[in-house]
Amino acid sequence: MNKFFIYIIGLYQKYISIISHGSCRYYPTCSEYAKTQFIYNNFFKAFFYTIVRILSCNKFFRGGFDYPIVRYNLNNVSFKKIKIKCWLIPVGEGKFYIVKNWDRNRK
Repeated sequence: MNKFFIYIIGLYQKYISIISHGSCRYYPTCSEYAKTQFIYNNFFKAFFYTIVRILSCNKFFRGGFDYPIVRYNLNNVSFKKIKIKCWLIPVGEGKFYIVKNWDRNRK
């Protein structure tokens, strides 16, 4: 179910969001936030946080930086060379902010 919503969000980002060109009040955008939630959380939790985020993206809320917070288990540490997709910034007991790594797209 998560893969289906990630696919739908990808279609939205590619074809529909270019029409609105930067109307989101938050960073990362609501679609990128939803995509991250569906990647790292279960369906119900991701759907709930996505709906709350979309409802708060209006002129009555201030906007700004709002990184997704997810639970992540760090017990499986590997010491081989990897490509970093995102950075996990600790928030609390097993909770992390997810910040996208923009340097991975540079050559």
